[in-house]
Amino acid sequence: MRELLLVRYGEIFLKGLNRPYFMRALVRKVQHAVKDMGGHVWLHDGRIFVSDFDDLEACIARVTKVFGVHSVCPAVEMEKDDFDAIAEQAIRMTADLTGTFKVSARRSDKRYPLDSPKINEELGYRILNAHPALKVDIHHPDHVVNVEIRDKAYLYVKVVMAYGGMPVGTNGRATLLLSGGIDSPVAGWMIAKRGVQINAVHFHSYPYTSDRAKEKVLDLARILSESCCGIRVHIVPFTKIQMEIHEKCPDEYTTLIMRRFMMRIAERVARQEQSGALITGESIGQVASQTMEALNVTDSTVQMPVFRPVIGFDKTDIIDIAKKIGTFETSSLPFEDCCTVFTPRHPATKPKMDIVLEAEKKLDVDGLIDEAVAGIEIVQV
Repeated sequence: MRELLLVRYGEIFLKGLNRPYFMRALVRKVQHAVKDMGGHVWLHDGRIFVSDFDDLEACIARVTKVFGVHSVCPAVEMEKDDFDAIAEQAIRMTADLTGTFKVSARRSDKRYPLDSPKINEELGYRILNAHPALKVDIHHPDHVVNVEIRDKAYLYVKVVMAYGGMPVGTNGRATLLLSGGIDSPVAGWMIAKRGVQINAVHFHSYPYTSDRAKEKVLDLARILSESCCGIRVHIVPFTKIQMEIHEKCPDEYTTLIMRRFMMRIAERVARQEQSGALITGESIGQVASQTMEALNVTDSTVQMPVFRPVIGFDKTDIIDIAKKIGTFETSSLPFEDCCTVFTPRHPATKPKMDIVLEAEKKLDVDGLIDEAVAGIEIVQV
């Protein structure tokens, strides 16, 4: 008998003949998550198992963050031939339970002498005899005693829900414009959950934004990397571009023109990283640069799709997700980012493209972008 984790997947079940590809990808991601904990991961009979870990709770916490995992069950593996031993183990596992329960057996080994209803009946009877305070409720139980009869018997009661989604890397690559705020980490997490491998671009305006602000962004990337299996963060020196825009462009258009530069640079990085799309955390109408007219102006600078997964969310919706995934506290730290530098008092909410293009004629757009791209610092987290 040994303790292990039984890892269950969700949406991958729908993949038909392509399911083995997604299963192998998920196994690799689980292996990546537990590799420094001594965990051994393998796929057998439609289930993923993890054993030989150093710390049960820490291992569960890691695996539940892996996209593609539906739930994780701390289980006991034992020989299936001795039903009395299985019953004794079930009794031990229910010793501290109160309220109602039911037994749910699944028998993939059809040669096993007891079918699933008989296992349910016999184990339920023995648990009741051992723990008279428990009651049976087959419709709405407080606890479910699960028994899976495969090449061995697997027993578990606790089911820890995970993030779900698809294994990272099975649906291409995308580049996230990562600020130090609340929205962009949530946007990146949501797209990564769909199986997209993300890398990130952050615009750093030293000395107007500090090294603490840069470290805050890298901390956000580290949190995201727990589910994304690592992220390459491109730190772009952005001070010169902002100074040029501030000195030469109409004040109400400076933020919008800055956003256009960000999109151009992000697209350069995306193509270098073989990304097929950009990701931003914009929510329509949240600030002046995120009106429908402003978004059209910024999108016109790039030739690849721009994913905005939180575009229709209220701020409270975004905050709820940020708290769930663990980025909210870090995002709320009071360190400035480049979007707060030289902010105009009355930014244009319905910008005119002809004014934007005329303003950009005063700038060496290609030269400024080339210089910024050449100065990029890449950090792997």
